[in-house]
Amino acid sequence: MDEPALIHSAQGGDLEAFNTLVLHYQDALFNTALRILGDEDLAADATQNAFLSAFKNVTSYRGGSFKAWLMRTVTNACYDELRRRKRHPTTPLEPEDQDGDEMDSPRWLADPNLTPDQQAEADELEHAIQHCLDHLPDEFRSVVVLADIQGLDYAEVATALHAPLGTIKSRLARARLRLRECLQGFVELLPAAFRLQEERS
Repeated sequence: MDEPALIHSAQGGDLEAFNTLVLHYQDALFNTALRILGDEDLAADATQNAFLSAFKNVTSYRGGSFKAWLMRTVTNACYDELRRRKRHPTTPLEPEDQDGDEMDSPRWLADPNLTPDQQAEADELEHAIQHCLDHLPDEFRSVVVLADIQGLDYAEVATALHAPLGTIKSRLARARLRLRECLQGFVELLPAAFRLQEERS
């Protein structure tokens, strides 16, 4: 994918070029929104709003990491949703399907290569991680999602969140500490290497 050429074309109003960019980044934006909001439907709405905003404002892109620029739009969309709901989002420990019935293994978490027992353990760990993410302050949750889940470097996270680099590093350190403390309550679900590290610290 020739990203610079596609961005240039999109800035000229080429919808097809922008759609190519959307297809490349939509999973990353959706997963970011899902981690921040903790709700699949809200994450889908936030992702759609982010791409609409990005298309309307693509001429304002002035270089640098385009992924970080897009992450900024989806993070803003998530913050708008959090402000609208005026409550801290939560994910039920047992997500529900369309009929309101509890699901032991949500389809977006399923891994066909795992045995049923392994999948059950993975589901429990996933729920524990999301539970701990949900209880972080918004600014902590967004920085740890972008850095530790999406793999952006500090500079890209600073661009995405429109915050100084020092602030990002401070928030990330505090967010990781809070996550570590929260996950200790689910220690039996954590990988053995993590448990060993905890025991030594």
